[in-house]
Amino acid sequence: MTRRRLGTWTAALLFAAVSVILGCRLADTDGVTPVPQLLAFLPWLLAPAGAGLALALLTRWWPGTIWAAVVLGLLAWFIAPYGQGGEPDGRALASIRVMTSNVEFGRATDALVAAVREEEPDLVFVEECEYGCSATLRRSLSEGYPYRRSVEGAGSTGSVVLSRFPLRPAAAIRGSTMGMPGAVADVRGHAVRLQLAHPMPPLPGQLDVWRRELGELRDFAAASRPPTVLAGDFNASQDHAAFRAILDTGLRDAARLAGSGRTPTWPARTAPAIGAQIDHVLVSADFSASGARFLDLADTDHRALLVDITLHGPT
Repeated sequence: MTRRRLGTWTAALLFAAVSVILGCRLADTDGVTPVPQLLAFLPWLLAPAGAGLALALLTRWWPGTIWAAVVLGLLAWFIAPYGQGGEPDGRALASIRVMTSNVEFGRATDALVAAVREEEPDLVFVEECEYGCSATLRRSLSEGYPYRRSVEGAGSTGSVVLSRFPLRPAAAIRGSTMGMPGAVADVRGHAVRLQLAHPMPPLPGQLDVWRRELGELRDFAAASRPPTVLAGDFNASQDHAAFRAILDTGLRDAARLAGSGRTPTWPARTAPAIGAQIDHVLVSADFSASGARFLDLADTDHRALLVDITLHGPT
């Protein structure tokens, strides 16, 4: 009887913990610490939910099996990719290869340079590119990427956008803790608004900053006229309400369009087995996407994301 009671209580605790996180997801809120941090790993909540189901069955706790069915059903529902899909109807105007990479305080700069030379993206969004990283990119890649916009800074605050296409200035995201430069690219005669994303992570005690900066990105997306590319390290996944609010403006996740909407990008040490997709390339509805790939670069805790997108004209 004691073992049965222990099994029942253990299952109940597992279900209760998962239910709190699912409740916030269902209520479209990110809650308070540790909920935002755990929401990033929502698909892996299948493990404690499955363990609870096994205990409920072993102890013949039938209400627990019903609880498990509800929890597992909600997890399956929320694991499905979020946001709009579909292909634009207009004719293809231009193909663009986009890369985004967080180089972790500049440590992965050399690995990024090698990857850029091998993959030959047209646009490169680089986060946590401090002064040394920025100088190295200018020295090593300026011939292939003569156009750039940057916010120079130390540590995690520096960011750079490199382009094969001519760029003209555009406003950066104001008030952000880390640099988020913007630009307008001339892509074969078509103006494409570019914006790098790098809000603060959802650290305990700094959730308000995280929400505010994701809110700034949401406001940018809502006000931006297509075509638009918003790319970078969002420090958020589709399981965060603050990130879904950006998608709700009409932008679409290029990795999801390419069939890789759940492939983890962070932390690189455990991805792709365990992790969260917090690095994204978001595009307006006049883009299609294909061939999303995730590159493992040395000396960074993020995987780089490489996607091929195509700009389409009006119907």
